[in-house]
Amino acid sequence: MRASRVARGHPLARVARVMDKVAPSSRRAHALPDGRVAYEWDQTIDEVNVYIRVPDGVRARDLDVTIASTSVRVGIVGNPPYLEHDLAERVRVDDSVWTLEDGELVATLAKSERGKSWSAPFAAHAATSDERENEEDKRRLMLERFQMENPGFDFSGASFNGQAAPDASTFMGGISHR
Repeated sequence: MRASRVARGHPLARVARVMDKVAPSSRRAHALPDGRVAYEWDQTIDEVNVYIRVPDGVRARDLDVTIASTSVRVGIVGNPPYLEHDLAERVRVDDSVWTLEDGELVATLAKSERGKSWSAPFAAHAATSDERENEEDKRRLMLERFQMENPGFDFSGASFNGQAAPDASTFMGGISHR
């Protein structure tokens, strides 16, 4: 949950702002061999968001987007898909959505395993992910979990002893389901 996605005045807006302070998300880009960015992505405890720039003038009704539990396909109606990949992890299809916002397709993929840190949204790209960024995501998700479970505390200055943050999906018996 990000503050920008929670309506102002909503009871969760304050919690979302604190989570953004504690565990700010940053987009990670996946570049093609020619240097163009194919997509960007980020993740929270509950979801992975994939951001894809669409050509100027493309409207939502022009897009052909399919989100399955183990794959995603994105293209323009009547053309071969621009992106068609197996997902790195399973998603809950009924809770996953896509929107077109200011020329950017945003696919919000609801994680099947809440709190699990993904190294990439797509299986084919997981092996080439940046290990430092993966560790930062694990740390951020763990802090997000702490903040969710303890909303009265401020974890923005928290750090972990040792070399790696624990896995938010399994730490101390795992994370509660919605």
